[in-house]
Amino acid sequence: MRIVLYTHSLISDWNHGNAHFLRGVLRELEARGHSTLALEPRNGWSRSHLLAERGAAAEEEFRQTFPELTVAFHDVDFDHEAALADADVVIVHEWTPPELVARLGRLRHEGARFTLCFHDTHHRAVSAEADIASLALADYDLVLAFGETLRQRYLARGWGDQVHTWHEAADLRLFGPRPATLPEADLIFVGNWGDGERARELSEFLIEPARRLALTGAVRGVRYPAEALERVAAAGLRYGGSIANAEVPEAFVRHRMTVHVPRRPYVESLPGIPTIRVFEALACGIPLISAPWDDAEGLFRETDFVKVRDGEEMARAMRLIRDDADFAAAVAARGLETIRTRHSCAHRVDELLAILASHGTQRVRHSLADRELA
Repeated sequence: MRIVLYTHSLISDWNHGNAHFLRGVLRELEARGHSTLALEPRNGWSRSHLLAERGAAAEEEFRQTFPELTVAFHDVDFDHEAALADADVVIVHEWTPPELVARLGRLRHEGARFTLCFHDTHHRAVSAEADIASLALADYDLVLAFGETLRQRYLARGWGDQVHTWHEAADLRLFGPRPATLPEADLIFVGNWGDGERARELSEFLIEPARRLALTGAVRGVRYPAEALERVAAAGLRYGGSIANAEVPEAFVRHRMTVHVPRRPYVESLPGIPTIRVFEALACGIPLISAPWDDAEGLFRETDFVKVRDGEEMARAMRLIRDDADFAAAVAARGLETIRTRHSCAHRVDELLAILASHGTQRVRHSLADRELA
C-alpha cells in the first residue's frame, strides 16, 4: 500500500517526541513492503529550532540514520491533491494546521479513495479542548488515539465514530541493549522542561533525590529556564542540552538508571498513557523508576519498573538500584521482556493494519486481503 503521513516533522525531534514513534512505524511499514511518504511543513517550528541549534548537518544526520524514510515539504503552494493521488492511507497527525486538516477532509468527502485517519498523541483534548473540538473531522474515516481514556473522550465529544486506541511504542531497530557498553554514571533523565506542567514533579522526583544521594549523571532536553538549570547543577547533575533521538540509546546504557516523570495532564485527566521514553528506556535494558501514574490499561507488569509514590520513595529506589546490581539487572530484564513481547513499533503496525483491514475503505481492505492471500 501507499501510506502518506502528515506530521509536524519527521526530520526533527527537537522538543517533538512524536517523531520517534512515527519514524519507527514508517520504518516498519517500509520493511514489510509498503511505500511511505512523510509530509511536513517547510518552516515548522521544531525543524527551524533544530537547524538553528545544530545547523544543516542535523538534517543530513537524519537522512543517514533513517535512509529508508522519504520526507517532502509542503507550503502554501503545495499540491496536496497530486501528492495524494495514489495514496491508499493518509494519516494526519494532530499538530497539522486546522485549515489543512479541513482541506484533507474535503478531499475525502469529494470522493478520494484513500482511508483518512486522524492521529492524536497529545493532551490537548483535555488541556486545550477547544482546539481539538474546532477541527473538521467529520469526513475522516478513523481516529487513532494513543490511549483508551483519550479514545473515550473523542467518543463522548462526538469527534469521531470509529475511534481506536493506538499507543506509542519503541522502535527496536534503534533502541536495544548494548552489552559491550558499561555504565559510567548513575542517572540520566531525557525529557524537555516544556511549559512548566511538571516543574514541581521534576523537583520532587528528579532533582532533589539526585542531590540528596549525590548521584552522578546528566539531564538532556530543551526549554529549561535558568532557574531549572541552576537547580540541576546544584544537584550535581550535568545539563547536556538537546539530544538527537538516535543518540539516546547510547546515552541510556551509559547510565545505571533513568526516571519517568509524567506530565500533569496525563496524571490528572488521561490515565493509562506513559511518555514514549518509558518504552524506549525499557527497550534499552536500563532500570526505570517512575513517579506516580495510573497504568489503567495494564500496559506493563508491576515488576517491569519501580513505582514510587513520593520523593522519599524515589530516593530509596535510586539508592537500591545504585547499590544492588542484581536487583537492577532483574528490573531491567523484566522491562525489556515486556517491550519485546508487547510494545514495539512492529506490534503497533500489526494493530494499525488490523484496524485498516476491518474499518478502512474497500480499496484498503481488498489490498490487505490480497497481501494475506499472497
